[in-house]
Amino acid sequence: MPNRRRSMRSHVLTAAAAVALTGVALTGCDSSSASDKAAAEGSGKDGPSVIAPGRPGEENERLSPEEAAAKSDDDTPNSADFAYAEMMIEHHAQALVMTELVPERADSEKVKRLADRISAAQGPEIDAMKGWLKKHDAHRRKGDGSRGGSHGGSHGDRHGDSHGDGHGGASMPGMATEAQLKTLRAAEGAAFDELFLKLMITHHGGAVTMATDLLAEGNNIRIEEMANDTVAQQSAEINRMRGMS
Repeated sequence: MPNRRRSMRSHVLTAAAAVALTGVALTGCDSSSASDKAAAEGSGKDGPSVIAPGRPGEENERLSPEEAAAKSDDDTPNSADFAYAEMMIEHHAQALVMTELVPERADSEKVKRLADRISAAQGPEIDAMKGWLKKHDAHRRKGDGSRGGSHGGSHGDRHGDSHGDGHGGASMPGMATEAQLKTLRAAEGAAFDELFLKLMITHHGGAVTMATDLLAEGNNIRIEEMANDTVAQQSAEINRMRGMS
């Protein structure tokens, strides 16, 4: 899935560079179109402007080439970035709780291999998001988006005994309830395989939803890269699981 914000930055930078190179010709030509003149006037500055695409539901913004270049370079984490990292740590952690049940309860070798892939991918992703939160901890403590002090730094450490309890993850899409996890823990063989795939398809779908929302609302390039990876990887795994169920 394309990264909307990165595409926007690329668009803005390209447009800014083009305008900067041709600005003299545009402003000095008597045959300039009315729209060109309106764009220059709309920028509030002498010279041409660059149109920066707005977010869904928002109007486009007119910037000078200098403002556009400065804005495109700013990837300061915002509230959506912090919330995504903190919640996705918890979301991934519940997936690990589910995959830990597979070796002793699953019957299908395909399910076992799938669980191995999920664990191999999401464990390091938790570490990466925790590392990102630690790196930006000073900014986060200023109140710029965290759901709470050390929230993000603790979830990945205690997934084995507390995640998937249906409390902290209740507001996140795709999370299994405690009742569903209890049923999964009690199941074996083909019944376990069927329920595991059903719950994991829903779980992955929730992660894709969260990542897609982040791509529309976040500002930090690293977090957006993680979100893009989640969309690509988990969408592919959803299709694979549907073929197995």
